Amino acid sequence: MQGSDSAVLVLNHNYEPLNVCDVRRAVGMLVGGKAEIVENGRGELHSASLTIPFPSVIRLSYLIRRPRPRVKLTRREVFRRDNYTCQYCGVQTHSLTMDHVVPRHRGGQHTWTNLVSACPACNRRKGGRTPEEARMQLLHVPYEPRPTNLYLFGPHLQANQSWLKFLEGWNG
Repeated sequence: MQGSDSAVLVLNHNYEPLNVCDVRRAVGMLVGGKAEIVENGRGELHSASLTIPFPSVIRLSYLIRRPRPRVKLTRREVFRRDNYTCQYCGVQTHSLTMDHVVPRHRGGQHTWTNLVSACPACNRRKGGRTPEEARMQLLHVPYEPRPTNLYLFGPHLQANQSWLKFLEGWNG
């Protein structure tokens, strides 16, 4: 049996994947009648007066409405969106910098649509100019990526392969 820090997939009432919680939180929702076990397969939890199947996947007893999740704007996610490729010269490398297409000192924002991956050489060449001023062309127009289930739940999938059947039908 695994510990109480094991991950549990939480599904909305309509089976839409919502998030991941620990076993302690999941058991609290089960005991409180807020959720039901969809998949167990991990054994049982025992207390003095109760035996509860060790949950792997639970489903809420009611439908909750929530805003669509968004991908956090971080260096790693910008590089991931751009496939670890310099958006000016096309070199694929893990030694990248983030470049503001319109420089911040010129009014450019720190947003998905103004950030791209750039190799250090291209970033130095562009400097504090726009791509047009530096006579450089972007390979792709920057955009905000959509969060997929692989993005949201990927870190937990290696230890929880049985979750795949619940994640395949939904894409955030």
